Amino acid sequence: MWNDKRYHTLDYELKKVFGEKAIKLSIDGNFTCPNRDGKISDKGCIFCSERGSGDFTSDRTKTISTQICEQKEFMSKKWVSNTYIAYFQNYTNTYDSVENLRIKFYEALSCPNIKGLAIATRPDCINKEIVELLHEINSKTFLWIELGLQTINEETSMFIRRGYKLAAFDTAVNLLTESNIRVVAHLIIGLPNETKQQILKSAKYIDNLNLWGIKLHMLHILKNTDLEKYFNKNCFHMLSQDEYVDIICDILELLNSNIIIHRLTGDGKKSDLIAPLWSLNKLKVLSEIDRELKYRQSIQGIKSAL
Repeated sequence: MWNDKRYHTLDYELKKVFGEKAIKLSIDGNFTCPNRDGKISDKGCIFCSERGSGDFTSDRTKTISTQICEQKEFMSKKWVSNTYIAYFQNYTNTYDSVENLRIKFYEALSCPNIKGLAIATRPDCINKEIVELLHEINSKTFLWIELGLQTINEETSMFIRRGYKLAAFDTAVNLLTESNIRVVAHLIIGLPNETKQQILKSAKYIDNLNLWGIKLHMLHILKNTDLEKYFNKNCFHMLSQDEYVDIICDILELLNSNIIIHRLTGDGKKSDLIAPLWSLNKLKVLSEIDRELKYRQSIQGIKSAL
């Protein structure tokens, strides 16, 4: 048990590391994505919003230091702490020259009480030169890298226009873990035409890699995305809340207890969310996951192969 939870939460882990709650500040580093600027495609992933999955980040026209100050003020209304993690969230936050990455990451670290960095990116935007910079940063602060895997199913990855093969994910993970850099994988639950067995196979894959953390998202259909157009035309099955909770609990049972759970449900912007509307009540979803685990008398890792 992790305090009052039956799974290994990020909040639990960071309190253990820093001695108090660590607050993540969502920063827009003014990056783009090779899946948008024409290097791979100009369409992006089928589900991605215009903000590059960063609908709650700050204004990218402002400096990183200014964004951090504003985010601190905003988050102070919810929590009081002197420990912050600067989270480079939207688009691809290693898709730039090493020199520009160095400037942006160190600007964030120069701000008061920034105790760590979280950097979201694509596996195909990790190389040896970038890992050398990340290794340097990792020696100075608490760092983790988030990789958007979404699924290990190659057919699904082509449908969502992910733009890279599973081998690219494996290569990035190897480069990062060889430098002792923490890795977090993102999975999307409920992708069109994926079966429960395929979803659980992706989770088992993460378990076998024994990564530092995982983020689980319910598939959101957002306005002005290609997924919205596909949904309107095909009306594929969207998971109900009960189905989603059941799958999440199955996944948690498969993941070994060392893997840190960064998220169990996604945050959809209310004004843009088309489906599933039940996901707007995040606290209820989390409560139902807790209830189901208790009903099962289960905990994270009970069925892990490790």
